[in-house]
Amino acid sequence: MAKKILLAGESWMSYTTHVKGFDAFYTSVYEEGADALIAALKKGGFQVEYMPNHLIPTKFPTTMEQIRAYDCLILSDTGSNTLLLHPDTFAKSIRTPNRCALIRDYVLAGGALLMVGGYMSFSGVDAKAKYGATPVQDVLPVQCLSCDDLMEHPEGITPQVVKDHPALTGLPKEWPHFLGYNKVNHIPSGDVIMNIDNDPFLAFGNFGKGRSAAFMSDCAPHWGPPEFMNWPGYDMLWVNIVNYLCKV
Repeated sequence: MAKKILLAGESWMSYTTHVKGFDAFYTSVYEEGADALIAALKKGGFQVEYMPNHLIPTKFPTTMEQIRAYDCLILSDTGSNTLLLHPDTFAKSIRTPNRCALIRDYVLAGGALLMVGGYMSFSGVDAKAKYGATPVQDVLPVQCLSCDDLMEHPEGITPQVVKDHPALTGLPKEWPHFLGYNKVNHIPSGDVIMNIDNDPFLAFGNFGKGRSAAFMSDCAPHWGPPEFMNWPGYDMLWVNIVNYLCKV
């Protein structure tokens, strides 16, 4: 039976003001950035359920029974408040389960977690993602910063492999450049297999009965440029990571 993955995040809405002399008008757009990652995982034989950001507050699992229906959880560009603030809590002051604690307990019980970088991953822009202040930090193989962690590199920066690992099996030796990443710190329990500018870029860890991974840049633009999106190793990278996390 195919392993089942829940991919949460990787969507956004934009509302733009256009000013033309005396007059102004507005446009809005909804976009998703998960298509390439979903396609790669499906090619690898995984069953993928995609939950965009606006559905997470009400649809993300709230019980261990619900979350254990998935073999792997991927969080990509969705902040901790999106998980923590169910509408019943935010609008009605009703107690609801702490889904960051649920994710921690899921990994400790044997689940798999992958966090992919972005403006609302790890600490995030203006430290608004703030996973380091949640129970998710307990099962991440890197230490989130307590400040804005975005490292912008418009000139391009290339990660370096520092040790062999099953997740790198079969990948091209030459990696493409990225346009930025989330800065994090090393921790003793984290197995860093790639660095970027001497910071962790790809790391794994064992926590309880489960495993987790941290990929410090984006799976899509803007940090993921065409050179990465069209890289021959793109699909294999994600399949290898999830296979390792699921102990395939």
